[in-house]
Amino acid sequence: MNKGRKTLLEKLFAEHGQALVRFVARIVRNTEDAEDIAQHAYLRLQKLSDEKELENPRAYLYQIANNLAVDQLRRGRLHMDYVSQVSPAEGESPADDHADHQSPERVLAARQQLQSIYEAMDSLPLKCRQAFLLHRTRGLSYSEIAQEMNTSVSSVEKYILQALKACRRKVSSH
Repeated sequence: MNKGRKTLLEKLFAEHGQALVRFVARIVRNTEDAEDIAQHAYLRLQKLSDEKELENPRAYLYQIANNLAVDQLRRGRLHMDYVSQVSPAEGESPADDHADHQSPERVLAARQQLQSIYEAMDSLPLKCRQAFLLHRTRGLSYSEIAQEMNTSVSSVEKYILQALKACRRKVSSH
């Protein structure tokens, strides 16, 4: 890493370290997770090649942190959805009609499907993934997403449709 990049990171950390943690904490609602995510955001920024000059490093840092936070929420939500589908509801016994939901085959199939969704999400272009995750994890409307991403509502619709198609293709191919 060249000296200028290190100085930039040190300056960003000194000026925005706590503000970045607070920003992320508002998204993930957990200070410890927010600190970890902020640290990972700085590491990602550090990994950028030295040839790539950033017009607005602070905005890029916050965008990285936002994406990491949204990814964590998405993974948490997918995990909870998976667990709720696999585990019997309160009051049900494994002898109920839903006992086949816990068979090893179903558990393996669900894990493979979940992994396919992760892969599909990771392969999406940044704006497409961001729009989809804002809609699915934070429950934002298309117009709210458009405003947050500084784009048109029709672009948001296209991004989300693209994400849904990618997920369906990936899941159906497995």
